[in-house]
Order: sequence, then structure tokens, then C-alpha cells
Amino acid sequence: MPNPDRPPPVPGPSENPRDPLHGITLETILRSLVDRHGWAAMGARIPVRCFLFDPSISSSLKFLRRTPWAREKVENWYLDDQWRDRNG
Repeated sequence: MPNPDRPPPVPGPSENPRDPLHGITLETILRSLVDRHGWAAMGARIPVRCFLFDPSISSSLKFLRRTPWAREKVENWYLDDQWRDRNG
């Protein structure tokens, strides 16, 4: 029985969230870019140590999770790739 003193529950996330990255992990994004472009291209486009010197998924994830500006560049690059794939 609902409690009249409590507000109604907040609805869950919508079926079509506005965030295009909703449900996509940073690891998935990073692996996709590495598979598609390689570490050298990633280091050329976003010149950070974790892409340029002894790159690994693990070290890159740690860096990107702590560095908002770099994470934003990686996410935007991924979104650009996805858009190009859909629109030829």
C-alpha cells in the first residue's frame, strides 16, 4: 500500500536517452578506437603519454577517468566515428 506521506517514485531512465554514450563504457570506446585507428594515430590526435609511450588499455583507462579534458576528446572522436559510419 502506498504511503501518502511519500512522493511518488521517480521514473527510471527513458528508453531513448539523450546522451548518445548512454550504456557504452569507456573501455568499449577505447577498444573501438584502438582497433580502428591504432595507438600511433591516437597518440598523434590526442598527444598524451598513455597513448604515446608503452600504451595499454589499462593505463589509458586510468588516465582518462582522471582527466576530463582527455576523456572528452576520446568520447567525441568515438561519436564522430559512429556518425561517419552511419552517414557514409
